[in-house]
Amino acid sequence: MKRFPEEQVNFKRSGALLGVLAAAGTLTLTACGSDDNSAATGNTSKVDVACGGKKALKASGSSAQKNAMDRFIAAYEQNCDGAKLDYTSSGSGAGVNEFIGGQTDFGGSDSALDPKKDEPKKAADRCGAPAWNLPTVFGPIAITYNLDGVTNLTLDGPTAAKIFNGTVTKWDDPAIKGLNQGVNLPSDPIHVIFRSDESGTTDNFQRYLDAASNGAWGKGAGKAFAGGVGEGAKGNEGTSAAIKSTKGSITYNEWSFARSQNLSTAQIITDAAVKPVALNTESAGKAIASAKIVGEGNDLIIDTNSFYKPTDPGAYPIMLATYEIVCSKYADADTGKAVKAFLTSAVTNGQNGLEDSGYVPIPDAFKTKLTTAINAIS
Repeated sequence: MKRFPEEQVNFKRSGALLGVLAAAGTLTLTACGSDDNSAATGNTSKVDVACGGKKALKASGSSAQKNAMDRFIAAYEQNCDGAKLDYTSSGSGAGVNEFIGGQTDFGGSDSALDPKKDEPKKAADRCGAPAWNLPTVFGPIAITYNLDGVTNLTLDGPTAAKIFNGTVTKWDDPAIKGLNQGVNLPSDPIHVIFRSDESGTTDNFQRYLDAASNGAWGKGAGKAFAGGVGEGAKGNEGTSAAIKSTKGSITYNEWSFARSQNLSTAQIITDAAVKPVALNTESAGKAIASAKIVGEGNDLIIDTNSFYKPTDPGAYPIMLATYEIVCSKYADADTGKAVKAFLTSAVTNGQNGLEDSGYVPIPDAFKTKLTTAINAIS
């Protein structure tokens, strides 16, 4: 497998992931903003937050947070004079490792801490108290492609799995043609692009392939891409750039990147759907509404299995839950106070205008649970 040149992205005024979580009800997702998010700092009104503590926080992790970061930091800085947060979009794997290693004050990850890797224990040892997984953004993962003349591509779980593990190698393979009657598919080779960094987006995407492919995937899940085929690019930024520059390519992106880069997005057939499900505001909202919490207490881990094989025929099945990984109790009280102030800002005036960045403001039903957890950080 090859790799595109890698470039780490550092957002000096960027912060935590916040954006969306639904426990119930109808939700609306809207188009994300431009890639530079120059408008992200506006349209916020100062709210009363218990500011104080450490003036300069440091965090790193999930690149799926990129298109929401500036809004949360703007709110934090507006609420708390002199407060700063330096967020490095280094990927979920790096975010977890740097948090466990004590290099950052919290980590962003598209997957909860993994017991198989002993991550909850390592994080607890780092904190001196249990670490909590706080899901603060839900969003779809788009299967994006660059194929001349094809504006509507339909895939299902088994066919997507065979593409990403190298079993299906040509665009006119019968498995793809059978799902795309009347579409003129070329006999060109398929160029798979994957995340070269450890990524929660990759983990969630591979979990979908594993659950929805009727055994066709056969590679398991995890933050490292296991398909054994294609070329790697770092971050959502890298895969978005690679897909635009590579004819006949296919990859997976966090939806706000797909929208901001105007990438073609596949429709997905699910077991519950008679017709292919397009990725749009309604289908993503239906999927998010089914989220279930399986963690205990304030450790708000989400069971994502219901996403991958939905019972609602209108639900889009490839969904991403993004977490902030925090100490329930910080050894340094000043750090704990600042983290609470940041998260409080993110779930209050940080929600203003969030739709413009491609996310959904946290609905009241879940905000109560999240606020309870934030308030319990010490």
